[in-house]
Amino acid sequence: MRVGVVVPMSKSDGPGRMASWSDVRAFALHAEDAGLDSVWVCDHFLSGGPGLAIEGIHEGWTILSALAASTRRVEVGQLVMCVSFRNPALLAKMAVTADEVSGGRVVLGLGAGWFDPEYEAFGYPTDHRVGRFEEALQIVCPLLHGETVSFDGRYHEVRDAVLMPAPGRRIPVLVAGEGDRMLGLTARYGDAWNTAWFREPNDRLREILGRFETALGSDQRDSRAIRRTVGMSVDATRSADDLARALQGFDALGFDDVIVEIEPKTEQSVDRLDHARRLLG
Repeated sequence: MRVGVVVPMSKSDGPGRMASWSDVRAFALHAEDAGLDSVWVCDHFLSGGPGLAIEGIHEGWTILSALAASTRRVEVGQLVMCVSFRNPALLAKMAVTADEVSGGRVVLGLGAGWFDPEYEAFGYPTDHRVGRFEEALQIVCPLLHGETVSFDGRYHEVRDAVLMPAPGRRIPVLVAGEGDRMLGLTARYGDAWNTAWFREPNDRLREILGRFETALGSDQRDSRAIRRTVGMSVDATRSADDLARALQGFDALGFDDVIVEIEPKTEQSVDRLDHARRLLG
């Protein structure tokens, strides 16, 4: 089982201030040097959530591209890019270029989006998010497979779109979601799947896994055809032994990757996570 981390992106992720690019880069390189398997960005224009103050955050594609050039070995991915914010054909084009920069290490994580305040502030529609997402997948995925795509949908339209230069490999598309419709789209289009955030395996996660298996069966996908990733939330109070037990639990459920949202986002936190990973043997 692989273990990765989300890099610092927002004001609360930094050392008492907005995380700088130097902070992000140092964190990612330390994770790589420690032996972790992947580093991940998020995709928001404003950082916040229910009951939380809205704060600043870096733009996800720019940070991912910089990480693609700065790192050497780790996978670089997104949890996840909001398809509402970018034309889907352009999104596919950006993924191919970033993958070239990285030497073939990009995972294209995609989601439908959810945080209304950033949609409204930046002028994006909040309606029919899953419908827009489904149409985007019908453009992004075949383009990444090297196909020429024409599509006339309710929300998106392309005419004989093709990626030139062509993708150098099959860039994996990760879909994040846990609703039945999103799980169905994952089964139909995804190379990988993510559900988040969990401190440790629990009944809710097992219930989601059951519905994921049902979606795979409905689409006649092999049970192991899709890479399974889970987002794990970790705070400063958790010991390496506790983290190791949680990692072992996710492994026992068949997850291929655990992607850790760790607080605080410091090199010391990365070292604690690496120690936990090594305790698994």
